[in-house]
Amino acid sequence: MTVAFSPLVAVLALVAMFWPRPSVAASPGSPPVKFPSEKEAEQRCPNDLVVWLDLPSRTYYYRGQKRYGATQSGGYVCRDEAKGARMRSAPGTQ
Repeated sequence: MTVAFSPLVAVLALVAMFWPRPSVAASPGSPPVKFPSEKEAEQRCPNDLVVWLDLPSRTYYYRGQKRYGATQSGGYVCRDEAKGARMRSAPGTQ
């Protein structure tokens, strides 16, 4: 009986070796480059809006909002880069 199963075992081993493995969902993009000043961020993205990104909360704020430039662990970034990294805009904004 063992002899009859050895070709089957070899085939199953080959199938298992080449069978596609389930992949883990891709993690969100890496955080965008943060700048200490608004002017530096504007130089990086002259055709985009500069927003304030609070990295721990993954939330960005627009100029004129209360937390724009005010959170301790934040920095100025380009809005499109923040969106691409799956950061979210502050509640009440688009």
